[in-house]
Amino acid sequence: MKQARCTAVFATPLGELWMTETTEGVSGLYFQGQKHQPEWIEANKNVVSLWGAEVRRWLDAYFAKTDLPPLPPLHVIEGTAFQRQIWQALMGIPVGLTCTYAQIATRLGRPRALRAVGAAVGRNPLSLLIPCHRVIGASGALTGYAGGLDRKRWLLDHEAALC
Repeated sequence: MKQARCTAVFATPLGELWMTETTEGVSGLYFQGQKHQPEWIEANKNVVSLWGAEVRRWLDAYFAKTDLPPLPPLHVIEGTAFQRQIWQALMGIPVGLTCTYAQIATRLGRPRALRAVGAAVGRNPLSLLIPCHRVIGASGALTGYAGGLDRKRWLLDHEAALC
């Protein structure tokens, strides 16, 4: 596995986002204090970044509610094949819409894998860029979010205003 390094910290309306990258792309985007972020992330902040300017442009457009530029290259370096398949499926959830864990599991041909889908969604290493916040419970309730339910609620309200 290629080693990522934390190269940028971005101020956002929801707190700091810490970015990790490899030479091939952005490998992580974590809210400060987010569950499942790499333990080493704090020690390696603020070195020269290859992708930071592109991520900053994307974040600025997202929070300003303007047309989003293309995503910078993403380079997921962690996760199982199943987790990566789920993270790829999350990329297909349009801004302003949500889907359930069951819908994702069914779409992937594994309708009984709800817990595995939930666990993979919770371990998404690229907050906002891979929109795991758009996944909700079957009842429509906001369920877990590694960045915190308050952030998830804010993001969904923010995106609803974009439509």
